[in-house]
Amino acid sequence: MSKPNLARRVAEAAEVALATRKYVTFIDVVTGLRWLHSRHVDTWRQGRAGTLAELAAVDEDRLLATAGLLREWALAKGLRPVDTPYVAGTRDRRELRFTSGPGQEPFRVHWLSPDLSEARVRKLSEPKVPDLVAVAPLNAWTCATCGDTGPYLIMEEDRPHCLTCADMDHLVFLPSGNAALSRRAKQESGLSAVVVRYNRRRKVYQRFGLLVEEAALAAAEERCLADEEVRERRRERDRVRRAEQDVDFQARMAAEIGRLFPGCPRDRAQEIAEHAAQRGSGRVGRTAAARALDENAITLAVIASIRHLDTDYDRLLMSGVPRMEARDRIRERIERKLEEFRG
Repeated sequence: MSKPNLARRVAEAAEVALATRKYVTFIDVVTGLRWLHSRHVDTWRQGRAGTLAELAAVDEDRLLATAGLLREWALAKGLRPVDTPYVAGTRDRRELRFTSGPGQEPFRVHWLSPDLSEARVRKLSEPKVPDLVAVAPLNAWTCATCGDTGPYLIMEEDRPHCLTCADMDHLVFLPSGNAALSRRAKQESGLSAVVVRYNRRRKVYQRFGLLVEEAALAAAEERCLADEEVRERRRERDRVRRAEQDVDFQARMAAEIGRLFPGCPRDRAQEIAEHAAQRGSGRVGRTAAARALDENAITLAVIASIRHLDTDYDRLLMSGVPRMEARDRIRERIERKLEEFRG
C-alpha cells in the first residue's frame, strides 16, 4: 500500500473515532483498518501476548508508519497529545508493549479534541489500572505452579495459574446479569477479578461474571434489596431515554441516506435506517462508524437493503449457492440500483 493511500485510510479511521468520542488512539486506527480485531486487543490487554504486533495482520514497520501518520493527521487537526500508560490485566500489572522495539511512546499517545471538557481531559489523562482477569477455560489446562487444574485460571508471566496458587481461592463467583449487584460487589471487595470466557462463534472473550470476596457479595446484596424500587424506576426512565435516542439516531441516519442517495424514496430510507440501527441487532447501523454517520457505513446499510429486497440473493443462498458466489452474481444489479438511488 502506498503512503498516500495509507495516510488516507488512517485519516478515515481516525475521523470516525474523533466524531464518536472526541479523542483518538492508535488502537482505534488499527482496528478501524481491520489489521486487528477487538478480540486480539482483549487478548493483549489480558497479558496473553508479548506484544500487540504479534496479533496484527501487518508487520511492526507498518504499525510504526501508521503511528507516524496518525501523529501528522492529529497535529494538523489541532488535537492535544496525552501520553497514556497501558497496563496488563495481570497480577504484576506490567506495562503492555505494542512492538518489540525500544520506543513505545508513539503508540501510547491519546489525541484529544480541544472541545473536550477539562474534567474529561483529566479523566482520560489518569493512568487506567485494568481489572484483574480470570479466564473460564473451555479446554483442559494445567496450573504452571502445582500441576493441578480448576474452573478458572489467572495468567502470570505468560503462564496459567490456578486460583489457589494465585492466592485468590477465597473469592466466590458472581455471574453476570445483575449490573447493580456486580457493581456494588466490586466496590465492596478489596480483591476482585473479571471472569471471561471465549465465545467460539463470535471469536471473542466475553464477560462471564466476577470473582469477589464473600463478605462483599453479602453487603452488595443488602444494598440492592434496600433500594430495588428506586432502581426499577430509574431503569424505566433509562428505557424511555434509550428509545428516544434510537428514534433520533434513526431519523438522522434516514436524513443522511436521503442526502447521499437523493433517488431513494423517503419511506425506503426510513426503513433502511430503522432496520440497520435496531438496538442489539449487531447490524452495520450499530457500529461506531455508522453512529458517526460515516459515508461508507451508510452506503453499506443501503447495499444490504438492496441485496435482500431488490435481488434474488436470498433465493440463491436457499438454493445452496455459496455466499461469495451469490454476491458476485448480484453485484451488477446492486450497482445499478445504487446508481438509481444516487439520482
